[in-house]
Amino acid sequence: MTGTERLAPATVEARGWGWRHAGRIRWAVDGVDLEIRPSERVLVVGPSGGGKSTLLHALAGVHGGAEEGESKGSLLVDGREPAAARGRAGLVLQDPDSQVILARVGDDVAFGCENLGVPPEEIWRRVEQALDAVGLDLPLQHPTNALSGGQKQRLALAGALAMRPGLLLLDEPTANLDPDGVAEVRDAVGRVLDATGATFVVVEHRVDVWLGLVDRMVVFGRDGRLIADGAPEAVLEAHRSALLDAGVWVPGVPADAGTRRDVGGPALLRAEHLSVGRTRGKVVQSDLDLDLVEATSTVLTGPNGAGKSTVALTMGGLLPALAGRVVASDALARGAGAEPIRWRSKQLLSRVGTVFQEPEHQFVARSVREEVGVALRALGRRDDAAARRLDEVLERLRLDHLAAANPFTLSGGEQRRLTVASVLVAQPSVVILDEPTFGQDRVTWTELVRLLRELVDGGVSLLSVTHDRAFREALGDRHLDLRPALGGATVGSATVGSDRRAA
Repeated sequence: MTGTERLAPATVEARGWGWRHAGRIRWAVDGVDLEIRPSERVLVVGPSGGGKSTLLHALAGVHGGAEEGESKGSLLVDGREPAAARGRAGLVLQDPDSQVILARVGDDVAFGCENLGVPPEEIWRRVEQALDAVGLDLPLQHPTNALSGGQKQRLALAGALAMRPGLLLLDEPTANLDPDGVAEVRDAVGRVLDATGATFVVVEHRVDVWLGLVDRMVVFGRDGRLIADGAPEAVLEAHRSALLDAGVWVPGVPADAGTRRDVGGPALLRAEHLSVGRTRGKVVQSDLDLDLVEATSTVLTGPNGAGKSTVALTMGGLLPALAGRVVASDALARGAGAEPIRWRSKQLLSRVGTVFQEPEHQFVARSVREEVGVALRALGRRDDAAARRLDEVLERLRLDHLAAANPFTLSGGEQRRLTVASVLVAQPSVVILDEPTFGQDRVTWTELVRLLRELVDGGVSLLSVTHDRAFREALGDRHLDLRPALGGATVGSATVGSDRRAA
């Protein structure tokens, strides 16, 4: 990190501040009084939908005008409205892929500086320093599409750092990363803060990731108001019950959502000598043999970039196999043909339901209720039974109070539950979930896992791509561990866990 400059750390002051999304009755954040001193390191925790990300986005000045919502009270960065303090805050989001803008590493890091009008000769000095600070030792011409998830998050962090922010904001930056990626990002953040002295605010559900790096914990309740504020150890000890009620993942308190069970039964979907990839000629996994068994939960793990999502989409009939094939049993196909990739969308709905890794990629309706009802309408189900089914799913996934809300105004955790609801409402025989628990607090995580276990006990075959160890322990009736071959992006073969069970 030689040459990295210490920054002028920012101050934050909120007085009775609140924010309400357009069209909502309830305030997402309400009555917040908060002061953050220069160079403080603050962890913000609380329930899914409790206003944590809303606060972070407001501090970054990215909330829109009256068409997106309204605010009350005051929220200031260095004594100014955040939107007027351009360049003082750098925001890193939870999804690594959504933040990569340009094709080469150097250009991507330079993008923010260019928007701030930094002189060209200064930009490239900052780019080199920022990449050094986050430990991303790659040529400036290195393609961004060849980066792992952890590398992409460090790239996003470098892009924020290059803008010289006095306030560094991270919104669940490790939510979609494997354990190695989590460690990479956390260590990079620590180096950045030590080198720059920037004020730091991170939103996270998993408290243990950031303990030791932060010196303060702020806790939101379900009503968008603050319920605790202080040193992390003191807050964890004094407010333990309130934290658990708010859905905070308190270290040392495991979730109680059941355990794995023995399995057996017919395969509903079977992959035979399967090779997968997003584009023809670029194979990421090959020669895979695996099956999804009726009334069984299968968990697929592995490092970022191993091809887990690609395997899942191929099994779900949404990507064509590059070699081999995916075959459905007669009981699942029900006359639609043997290969799901050849099924029409309406045939897929009631047979195989898939939840993508990025929730926004699935939204097509203007309200939560309409979004959940899309599948039912496509199936021609408009009767009272369908309406009751829709209401039941909304209630089980804690979305009933948001039925009229625009899906794009939900928190990350709420959006994930909405995509799950939109698939489950059609009652498919096979459900494929990509990172189903990201953005969930302890309470919503437990409810979601219990709901999925009920589905499996009722005969559904479940395939889940996840980095969540607790999820694997609860739902890993069968465990497949996907590993890339050594030495290349084009993989010749992969290892699938031989015992097919979590150890």
